Amino acid sequence: MYIGVDYYPEHWPVTRWATDAKLMHDAGFNVVRLAEFAWSRLEPAEGQFDFKWLDDALAILAQQGISAVLGTPTAVMPAWVAHKYPETLATEKNGTRIAWGMRKNNCFTSGTYRLLSERITRAMAEHFAATPNVIGWQTDNEFGDPQCFCDTCRAEFHEWLRRRYGTTDALNTAWGTHFWGHQVSQWDEITLPASNDTFNPSQCLDWKRFQSWLNVRFQADQLRILRATCPKQFVTHNLMGFFKELNYYDLATDLDFVAWDNYPIWEEVGKRWFDSAAAGDLMRGLKNKPTWIMETNAGPGGWGKFGRNPYPGEMRAFAYQQIAHGAEGYVWFRWRTCTAGREQYWHGLLGHDGVPARRYQEAAQTAQELHRLAPILAGTTVQAEVAVLHDYESLWALDFQAGYEGNDTIGHIMRYCAALYRAGVGIDFVSPHCDISRYRVVIAPQLFILPDALADKLRDFVKAGGTLLTDLRSGVKNETNLCHDRTLPGKLSEVLGIRIEEYEARQRELPIVGSANLPGSATATLYSDWVIPGTAEVLAGYDAWHLQPYAAVTQNRFGKGHGFYVGTIAKEPAFYDRLIARVLGEAGIKPVLTPPPGVEMAIRRGAGKEVIFLLNSTDQPVTIAPPTGASDAQTGQPCKDSLTLDRFDVVVLLRKSAGHGSAGCP
Repeated sequence: MYIGVDYYPEHWPVTRWATDAKLMHDAGFNVVRLAEFAWSRLEPAEGQFDFKWLDDALAILAQQGISAVLGTPTAVMPAWVAHKYPETLATEKNGTRIAWGMRKNNCFTSGTYRLLSERITRAMAEHFAATPNVIGWQTDNEFGDPQCFCDTCRAEFHEWLRRRYGTTDALNTAWGTHFWGHQVSQWDEITLPASNDTFNPSQCLDWKRFQSWLNVRFQADQLRILRATCPKQFVTHNLMGFFKELNYYDLATDLDFVAWDNYPIWEEVGKRWFDSAAAGDLMRGLKNKPTWIMETNAGPGGWGKFGRNPYPGEMRAFAYQQIAHGAEGYVWFRWRTCTAGREQYWHGLLGHDGVPARRYQEAAQTAQELHRLAPILAGTTVQAEVAVLHDYESLWALDFQAGYEGNDTIGHIMRYCAALYRAGVGIDFVSPHCDISRYRVVIAPQLFILPDALADKLRDFVKAGGTLLTDLRSGVKNETNLCHDRTLPGKLSEVLGIRIEEYEARQRELPIVGSANLPGSATATLYSDWVIPGTAEVLAGYDAWHLQPYAAVTQNRFGKGHGFYVGTIAKEPAFYDRLIARVLGEAGIKPVLTPPPGVEMAIRRGAGKEVIFLLNSTDQPVTIAPPTGASDAQTGQPCKDSLTLDRFDVVVLLRKSAGHGSAGCP
């Protein structure tokens, strides 16, 4: 297991480097990430490379047994690049070039920038391929920005569209350009969408696909060099959890594994706990492989303003959470708080003074514990029986046309994820192209874009015995972002046993009335489908007079399986707890235990064992009854009838496993 920090030796005197390396070693750190913003130091003038300072830093780290992941430094171009080649800077919508002085300011279609990026990547790869303690590479840094609107991007977009559609007639059909008379007869008549709110939604979707493809292509340029030159070193990238501007399935395809940046300690205690868990599951699901955390809170974060300090035990708890969700590397950002630049308030394990204090000590404790835990985790992984369908194109299309005020697409997904975690059930995130047949339950929130092939896959899944839960705004669009000319929910109508002829955005809240099979009341907010049940059973309805003939929640038996539909948004989390309990019951999924409020249970399975993590996300002690047959993972002592977890405490248990669940989506 690799545990360490992001380190910037170029920020500090050379005389300090040995002290830093010794402190890292003493803490139990065995890896650092280096150089992802150091292009100007590595190539101070065009074609003149200086690797000596990095060689020296790596040698000092090697003396303490510390390995390194090197970043290709292309997220920040040197001043000489912007000055000599201004075309490498991205162009804003108004036609002005982005001013040099920030990071992520390059144009991805600039041939000059691509060549310069390849050159620094190749020079680094050739120089460090044989450096013993360089174990891998991180491409660039946090792909996603900027969007460029220059003439080169416009021409490349035209070429991308030509390859996709073949003819302008096909494009006109796919985009529905008969509306407003926007037909085109030549590729160069196509403009770039300056606004997602006013331009053709189909055009906006293709522009988003194109932007994602540009980032994937840019990374592929570097991957080709790194693979050829450094075949024994891994290549990854630091993705950003639920960041939705890029299709992460595509970006992750050619990486050895996914690394990602997790910053959950920002708001108040526990507020983003399950968000962090779900993001970890999403990142693992991109390749169905163990992940790394490449950046995470080491102190208050911020640029001009900063957030709260991690409370005692909180950094340790979040580290255990990510290990529980499949991480096998954990790297804090950063080693020491910078005294210069925009991120002076993005605090590290050490403060500006460089003195190892409380946060350093907690990281050291965590690192040493995780090294001891590593042999116990060997051969285990997360094996989920529930999949959450995560479709970037639906997310993009909903960004263009949210449908109702307050449509927080990621927050909407989290309503279901949080309920599953509260129930003690783990999840996999899967793409629309994944084989879902191995799962018992598939949850597809706001599956806005529903191509016929995906609808058929979901139909076959339910018919064969699976349980599908989907909800509002699903099945509205086809793959080119045109509305289906079918009564909603389209090709899923028979599976769900319903039809939806009308719907509305909610201006006021309305009561939801449960039934014997979904007892309790709730409050409908933001949106309502006027669901007409056919073969479906009504699990919940509305109290308002005009909605009494319609359903809020339905369940339908189809083939050997069940289709659930939720036509509104409930204000209360307890509604989703009851719903998920019903879904899990129909699917025959029984959690190992239902954790008490504030406690997350996560399980890794394999090699005939279960490693059970119990994590207290609160700043108050919590008592829990452990699962039967469990023992302390490190001492081997059998568990007592109850365990008390102190604030932000973690308990890791071990027991024999009969083996079940999915190995995830390939």
